[in-house]
Amino acid sequence: MKLSPYITDLLSKQCGRELTTPNDCTMLTLDIESRTGEHVGVNTLKRLLGFIDDEREPRITTLNIIARYLGHNDWEALKLLDDEAGNSYFNESMTELHAAQLKPGAMIEITYLPNRRVVIKFLGDNSFTVMESENGKLRVGDSLRLDHIVRGYPLLVSEVVRDGTSIICTVPF
Repeated sequence: MKLSPYITDLLSKQCGRELTTPNDCTMLTLDIESRTGEHVGVNTLKRLLGFIDDEREPRITTLNIIARYLGHNDWEALKLLDDEAGNSYFNESMTELHAAQLKPGAMIEITYLPNRRVVIKFLGDNSFTVMESENGKLRVGDSLRLDHIVRGYPLLVSEVVRDGTSIICTVPF
């Protein structure tokens, strides 16, 4: 099971850093333990955040610890909030594309509301370049690093390089 982008974003905000690499899970587990007095394993967090490809369902006690860390009584209360926000912590109909599935040169067109469109070209090793961009923040020629795209969710880009300068991403594109 992988946590929804909504809950992942809540975790990022609570711990005060983006959760973009497996190493971030070490910091997150320490923060959870210091704030709640309860332990969630690093590998469990890596699975829940999608850094380890594993479909095992976590224990409800683990999910309850995460919910308490985020200021909720239990997982059901947090999940209800997530569902009301139009998300789901696991949705079997969700379409997800991992960069690892692509071959260099693959072109991907992404459209999103209100009238935005971007075409990116896969270069390999989670790297893309913007080939076309309409009405959005990304520009033609920008280099991107991302590991997956989920239909219906914001495009979560870990790095944008524009004109040779890395731009810190604070908002999903």
